[in-house]
Amino acid sequence: MIWLIRIGTLLTVLGLVGIVLFIRGALRVRKSGLPDEEMRRALQRLVPINLGAFLLSALGLMLVVVGVILS
Repeated sequence: MIWLIRIGTLLTVLGLVGIVLFIRGALRVRKSGLPDEEMRRALQRLVPINLGAFLLSALGLMLVVVGVILS
């Protein structure tokens, strides 16, 4: 089941890249000095990226665990 572990690792790494991109975007918005309402809207646009990245990481870790258990 090595292929399951490799696919899970790839998904986990992609999820971590998404989390890093979210953090960079949030810091950029925070440093921009926008008014509160505009900053809130800008951060709300980043929320789907954050949720998707965490979902991808969780799925990847599940695949790795299943691959390790089955091997």
